[in-house]
Amino acid sequence: MLRVDHLTKRFGDNVAVDDLSFDVESGRVTGFLGPNGAGKTTTMRVVLGLDRPTRGSVSINGRSYHDFPAPLREVGALLDAKGVHPGRSARNHLLALAASNRISTSRVDEVLEQTGIASVAHKRVGGFSLGMSQRLGIAAALLGDPGVLLFDEPVNGLDPEGIRWIRDLFATLAREGRTVFVSSHLMSEMALSADQIVVIGRGHLISQGSVDELTRHASGSVFVSSRDDARLTTSLRERGASVMVSERGLEVSGASGSEIGDLALSLGVAVSELTPQRASLEEVFMELTADAVQYGATRSDS
Repeated sequence: MLRVDHLTKRFGDNVAVDDLSFDVESGRVTGFLGPNGAGKTTTMRVVLGLDRPTRGSVSINGRSYHDFPAPLREVGALLDAKGVHPGRSARNHLLALAASNRISTSRVDEVLEQTGIASVAHKRVGGFSLGMSQRLGIAAALLGDPGVLLFDEPVNGLDPEGIRWIRDLFATLAREGRTVFVSSHLMSEMALSADQIVVIGRGHLISQGSVDELTRHASGSVFVSSRDDARLTTSLRERGASVMVSERGLEVSGASGSEIGDLALSLGVAVSELTPQRASLEEVFMELTADAVQYGATRSDS
């Protein structure tokens, strides 16, 4: 298990992480979400001992990363897929990591096969595409067969087959009882991959729970199809609801299904479909982090 306990990290006057606490449990894939500048990468760097906390602590199965004599056997991580000497071959890069943590050469060949890059094992990393570099980074994370794995934006550069492969890999690792912690900007992928979600903004914890828990009580919309959409639209808007009109029907926000049904009945408008639409993880994320976005663009109305 990974525990972040009242973690604060300052860089001069900038507070990157501010009194942040959460647990990442074993046997689950936990997604780590937040806007740019939220503190996700800083948190992961503190976990791996690359940055020292200003206050608070991070523990891995009750111990600090620095306490492990062979850390790759305990924690595997992918933070920067391109952070590899470009002149080394993929296999030599992994061999160097293996030697530093007393890992066998046979294990190097196993992870090259597992990640689908055995055919380019002897090619220099400097010529790798981003997708190939990501696979090499994942191979390095798996090298010590660790119980805790951290991945920062692991699907960047992967094609659809690669994304499906890594989704299956995460699920397999979690079923084996490992702790899998994944930072990503792809909400749709996290909705499919993650069992738990941790959302932070401006270094603070905003929310934590399963995808179902986060979306269950979010303000979704209601799809309506009726015999007189125009009349129903007018009445809904008069009552403050937001209505988007399409050829299929109406998508209504700001009114519940029962309220819409009661209104239609009072108007004598026959309804053929009335379906609540649960908010997506992306919609929930945007709602949760609306006040925590540091770098936002102006939306166009065109």
